[in-house]
This record gives sequence, C-alpha cells and structure tokens, in this order.
Amino acid sequence: MKKLLVTLVMMLPAAPCGTYPIDGYPYTGIRRLDFYDLAQQGIVSGRQLPTGAKHPLERIQPRFPVLGGLDELEADAEYQKQILSFLGEEQDRYGIALLDLSDPESSIYAEHNALYKSNVGSVGKLVVATALFETLAELYPDDISAREHVLRNARIIADRFIEHDHHQVPIWDVEDRKLSFRAIRIGDEGTLWEYLDWMLSASSNAAASMVLRELLLLRHFRHDYPVSVEQAQEFLESAGATELRELMLEGLVGALENNGIDTEQLRQGSFFTRYGKNRTGGVTSYGTPRELLKLILLLEQGTLTDEFSSREIKRLLYMTQKRIRYASHPALNDSAVYFKSGSLYSCQPEPGFKCGKYKGNKRNSLASVAIIETEKDGRDLHYVVVVISNVLRVNSAVAHQTLALRIHRMIEARHAASADKNSD
Repeated sequence: MKKLLVTLVMMLPAAPCGTYPIDGYPYTGIRRLDFYDLAQQGIVSGRQLPTGAKHPLERIQPRFPVLGGLDELEADAEYQKQILSFLGEEQDRYGIALLDLSDPESSIYAEHNALYKSNVGSVGKLVVATALFETLAELYPDDISAREHVLRNARIIADRFIEHDHHQVPIWDVEDRKLSFRAIRIGDEGTLWEYLDWMLSASSNAAASMVLRELLLLRHFRHDYPVSVEQAQEFLESAGATELRELMLEGLVGALENNGIDTEQLRQGSFFTRYGKNRTGGVTSYGTPRELLKLILLLEQGTLTDEFSSREIKRLLYMTQKRIRYASHPALNDSAVYFKSGSLYSCQPEPGFKCGKYKGNKRNSLASVAIIETEKDGRDLHYVVVVISNVLRVNSAVAHQTLALRIHRMIEARHAASADKNSD
C-alpha cells in the first residue's frame, strides 16, 4: 500500500478529560457557548457534556498538513474486508470512505461504493460554510482581522428566507441567563458567526438560508458589506431570480472548484427553505463519500481555502451540543467529534409497515461526515469517515450509530496490534 506522507506541525497532547469549543464566546460572540461554559462550571443548571466535547479553543486546529491526496492511496484490504462484514446483505445500499490518519508515517484508506451519489441533505451546509469563508478570503486575502470583524459584527435579522423550518436552535440571553430552544422566527437577530453556528451545530435550515442570503449580499456588496437592513432589502427585492441564482452558484460552486473539488461529485445548488428556493431557483444538490472525504482532508490539511478558514470551519463542526446519529454512540464519548449529517426519508402505504423518523420505506437516505480524535492506551487515534446510506425500513440513525462503534473498535484494534508488534 502506498503511503500518505504527513508532516506534523505539533503533536497535540490528549485534552483533559452543538459545535464550536465552549470557551469560544469571548472570541466569537456566539452566545450559546457562554451558557455551555457556565453549565460545565456549575454556575448555571445545564447538562454536562461528554469528555470529548470539552476541549479548549486553542486545541481545535487542522491536525495534519498532508503531502498528497486520496488519489495516491490504495485501499487497505483488511479494512475493506471488515467494513463489508459490518454492512452484511445491505452493502449495496451504502457508500463509505474512510481515512485513518493515526499513524503519521502511514495513513490507511478504505472505501466501499465511494462514488455512491445521493442528495446528502444537511451535509450540504458544509458547502455553504466553505463558500462563505472562501468569499471572505477573496475579499480580505491578507487581513484575518477584517474577516473576524465581519463574522463577529455583521448583524443578521431573520426575514422571510427562513420560511419554513422546524429545527430548534439554542437561544441564550447572556444578561438574564435564560436558555430557550425554539425555531428561528422572523426578527430574530444574531451575528454571522452565530448563524453559522446555528446552521452547523443545530442544523437549522432557517439559519442556513440566512447564511446563504448573506453570501448573496457579501458577493454583491463586497467590501461595503455588511450593509443596512434597508440596503439589503432594496437589493434583494429589486434583483431578479436569475441574478440571485448566479450569485449563489458563483459562491457555492466556485468555492468547491477553487479548492479542487469535483463538482460533478459534490454540489450544493439551492437554499434550504421553500421561500429561498422559490426566490432564487437553483440546481440539483448531491455528494459522494469520496468527494466529501476530500473536502474534509483539505480541512485537516489547513488548505480548505486557507488555514484560518479550515480552522474556523473545523471549530464550527466540533460537537458541543447533543450528539446524534453516527456521533451518538457512547464509545465516542471520550473522543473529540467533528460532525455533520443529513437525512431525507419518505414513506408510502405498505401493509404492516409503520413509517417513522429516519425509517422510510420509499426513501431512507442518511449521510454522516465525521472526524474522530481520541487517545487510547497512550496512542492518538485520528480518522475521518463518510457514510451515505439508503437502507429502507430500518432506523438509519441507529444503523449509523452501530456502524460508528464497529469502525471505532476496528481502528482501535488495528493500532493496538501495531503497538504490540512494535514492542516485540
């Protein structure tokens, strides 16, 4: 097997035992982080986070500047065999790509059906984040403080682009110290950084559509952004659907192309709410395990646009809210998990079948993208996995959770055996 050579900037020690590190409130102004930080200290009442969700801000960085890419790797036969055994008779309904970066001298790649193309739902929000950071880098290539200023100080007031969405987001009143969970409403105000957090940590479609709206404004007004509510509304109301669609795709597709991503294998082509889609139109959205893995590998290299963009997107993916689906297995509690998932399911009449959440009999797609960082018996384990499935009539969230356990144990065993061999 060919090796994927890596050069370590620094091997970070294991850390003391939603997303974004909870000590990030002073830096970002993301209000919910203040609540989670206070809750861990016992100052306010709140759920205690698992060990792997408590890493400090400075720890969350791209881990491995990598020389080379996935195209240079041959699939590892043992990992391939084990992954197929996990999938059993449903293996044709899965697409998986796995990159084990635990050994800095020899990364291990495995895949199954890695060109399996599907609409990956909310995983497409990764593309929205990439486009936003790519545009900021285009406008301020040598000025990180200017990018931070936009993220922290651009105030977004929710308008009709949020219609309609049921996803709840955490809303924390810093002064009164009151937390509520509810869907975003017209008039709700937050910073661009906060809407990015709601988009990725709570997977709010409303927040994603507001971020996409801001992408349109940023690409139109450029260095004059942020603009007043009146200026934004005047442009959005006067622009035609064709102009808005071109601005949107210029940002979404252009960002991927600029990063060397094959847009025939990964694309987000529309808003996430009905109003946004009706206002701008769009094109089809899809992804494959291999191309999503390439995107995450760029992030881990610190080259997804640039180091600042890679770091901030990774921090926005760091789970510090309730873990779900693939990320929810207790075996990952001690691990730092960076995660995004997307679900699309539908049902049709079938005798004896009861439709349920993540349990469609017509369509039951679930996509999971995860970076796992942990320590086991004194060894750092670090891997990236992408899973796309469409197994009908089963609870796909539970299926992905079970797969997370099996892949995690497989990687632990591989490196435990390697450590034993090296000690002989």
